[in-house]
Amino acid sequence: MLYSPTIQPDEYRQDTPSGHVWLTELTVNGFRNYDHLSVSLDHRPVILTGPNGAGKTNLMEAVSLLAPGRGLRRARVTQMARQSRLAAANGGASTAWSVAVRMETPDGPFQAGTGITDDPAGHEPSRRLIRIDGETASQTQLAERVAVSWLTPEMDQVLGAPPSERRRFLDRLVIAFDPAHSGRLQRYDKASRQRNRLLDENRGDATWLEALEAEMAASGVAILAARMALVEALDREASLPVPVFPSARLHLEGEAEEWMQTMPAIDVEDRIRMEAKAARQRGEKSIPGASASVLVATHSGTGQDAELSSTGEQKALVISVILAHARLQSKRLRRPPILLLDDIASHLDERRRNALFDLTGELAGQVWFSGTDEAIFETLIKTGQHIPIAAGRMVLSHADGE
Repeated sequence: MLYSPTIQPDEYRQDTPSGHVWLTELTVNGFRNYDHLSVSLDHRPVILTGPNGAGKTNLMEAVSLLAPGRGLRRARVTQMARQSRLAAANGGASTAWSVAVRMETPDGPFQAGTGITDDPAGHEPSRRLIRIDGETASQTQLAERVAVSWLTPEMDQVLGAPPSERRRFLDRLVIAFDPAHSGRLQRYDKASRQRNRLLDENRGDATWLEALEAEMAASGVAILAARMALVEALDREASLPVPVFPSARLHLEGEAEEWMQTMPAIDVEDRIRMEAKAARQRGEKSIPGASASVLVATHSGTGQDAELSSTGEQKALVISVILAHARLQSKRLRRPPILLLDDIASHLDERRRNALFDLTGELAGQVWFSGTDEAIFETLIKTGQHIPIAAGRMVLSHADGE
């Protein structure tokens, strides 16, 4: 049976706080294991519970699509369609899907939606559409209205992961503050792919390659500047003591980062171009800059690098960084993030789990939790919005139905 978790006795309703951001309504159609679902919400924490495979992460993924990129699973748009529709696609069934939300923000309410539509010509859609208040918009425009951050079990050890994974994690944090960062990354990656292809195929004249390297240098310096600015601010915020969780120190390592400390940006661009040309003439593809940055996180109490810490401490450190990032957005921006914590609480001991509930309760953005064990959310459910899920449906418990 479908239900709205906001339908509760009046004594459980709370005054809506000013300066907060939350989804007031989420509707999905043809998405993952959901044929159709619509739920009304208020600003309080959202707790999704149910067995594995019920669709908890799918709902979080739907919300994550409000952010630039491919969402928390980094899936292709065609992979998000309801599986029964995909299976029947050759028979002419629809592969379209959509996610729509209503939002409350300090700047006022708005509606947004994203998804893909069927192509009359039968071509596979490559991009998802975005609309804000009924008008077609870009991912950057939507990111200027709402920020979404998330943490999944796959990200538990990201601070000790290979440098490329750490860069991807950092860039996601940067985009929340600077949506234009997404475009810089796309331009850099496109030029890098073209340059590598030309070098692999041993074709392309020097002028062509130099133009691509100039684009990589210009975009790369802008990427480095944005990363360095966020890491500096996030380092200060994450180093502040919080209950139970370790404080973290963050910095960036890299040759180009060192140049940025002592040289004007235009000179760094020139240096990157020179180094790229010299490497190319040696038969190498390497290029200093955005693709060589290394995010380093350390435990501020012990000074130990995250990559040398236990898996439990790595998880605690990344939670500290995500919470610091959310606090920083609340302090500096008018769009504190919607925070999605997918199956995070269940892997913490009781002391850290309760601290997580308390710390997220201080944030100005709506926080979503998920887990299979309803009991671990017992205290949070009393004041939050509990949504039990089974097989792509919200369900009423026996107690709720009384």
